[in-house]
Amino acid sequence: MKTGVKSILWSAAALLLLLAIAVPLVNVLVSAVMMVPMVILYATLSRRAFSLHMAAVYAIGAVVLGPAALIVGLFFLIPSVVLGHMYRKGAPARKALTAVVLTLLGISLLELVLADAWFDFSLIHEIRSVITDTIDSLDGEGLMPGTWTAEVTESYIQNLIHSIPMALIAVSFLFTIIVHAIAAPILRRSGIAVSKLQQPRKWMLPRIFVLYYLIVLLADLATPNEGTSFMTVTLHNLVPLMQLAFSIQAMGFFFFIAHERRWNKAIPVILSVIVAVFPPFSLIGVLDAAFPIRRAFKKS
Repeated sequence: MKTGVKSILWSAAALLLLLAIAVPLVNVLVSAVMMVPMVILYATLSRRAFSLHMAAVYAIGAVVLGPAALIVGLFFLIPSVVLGHMYRKGAPARKALTAVVLTLLGISLLELVLADAWFDFSLIHEIRSVITDTIDSLDGEGLMPGTWTAEVTESYIQNLIHSIPMALIAVSFLFTIIVHAIAAPILRRSGIAVSKLQQPRKWMLPRIFVLYYLIVLLADLATPNEGTSFMTVTLHNLVPLMQLAFSIQAMGFFFFIAHERRWNKAIPVILSVIVAVFPPFSLIGVLDAAFPIRRAFKKS
C-alpha cells in the first residue's frame, strides 16, 4: 500500500478516535490510544504534510463536536509530536518515554490551571462536591454505617485530593507505555529504527535508591498524615511512587531468575501480576536493589 494511502487511513483513525471522545465510557478507552495515529503520522511524514493532515482532522472534529475537539486534540497532539520526534531522532526508548511522560504531566497541570482561571472549574472543588453529595445521599437512605462521621468524610476527601499528583503520574505513564507498545512495532515494520526498551531481566535501580527510600519512609513516619502542608502532600505521593519503582524492580528480578533457570515464560508474568496486585511484595525489589542476591541465581 502506498504511503499516501496509509497516511490517509491513519488520519481517518485519528479522526474516529477524536470523535469517540463524545461517547461515555468509550472515551476512557479511546484516550489510551489517542496518540497512536498521530505519533505514526509525525514519524513517517514531513512536518508540512503532518500539519495538513492534523489540520483536516481537527477541522472536521471541531465542526462535529465543537471547541471540545480542539481542546482534547491539542492535549494529545503535543506529546504525540514529542514522541514522534524522538523516534525520528533515534533516541533511546527510555529517554523518549520519559520525555512524553513529563510532557503529559506538564500539559495536565497546565490544563487544570487554565480550567480554573478561564472556566471557573476546580478539580479539587468538584471532588469535594461529588464525594459530599454522594455520602449525604447514601446517609439519607440509611446506607452509611453509624461510625461514619463528618471527620471521616473530610479525611477521605483529603486523601483523594492528596492523591491527584500520583494519579496524574500513573495515567501519564500508562498512556505512554500503551502508545509505545502499539506504535513502535508498526514503525519498525515501516523501516523506522525505533529503539526497544531494556529487557525486563536487566531492570535494575541504583543502590542509592534504597537509601532514598529509607529516608522517605522515616520522613513519612515523622510527618502527620492529616493536613495540607507541602511535606504531607509530597510524602503522600512519593511513598507509593517509590513502592511502584521497587515493584517494577521485583518484576525484573523474577524475569532474571526465569531467564537463568530456564523457567516457563508464563511464570515471571504471573509473579509480576501478583507483585502489581499486592504492593507489599515491593520489598523483594528493595532487597534485590540493596544486596547482590542475583549472583546466587546466575548460571555456573
